[in-house]
Amino acid sequence: NGKSAKTVNGADVKISTHDGVKLNGTSTVTKTDIECTNGVIHIIDTVILPA
Repeated sequence: NGKSAKTVNGADVKISTHDGVKLNGTSTVTKTDIECTNGVIHIIDTVILPA
């Protein structure tokens, strides 16, 4: 809880693991660890827009 990560465009995303994984307190991670050729994808239920 209380961690953050940088997006591709340099914005900070707050990560919470209380009651599931949430980004910025609103987006819930719905599917994890989808392997692709250049990394791993995690699916969320909302679009995160820059502030």
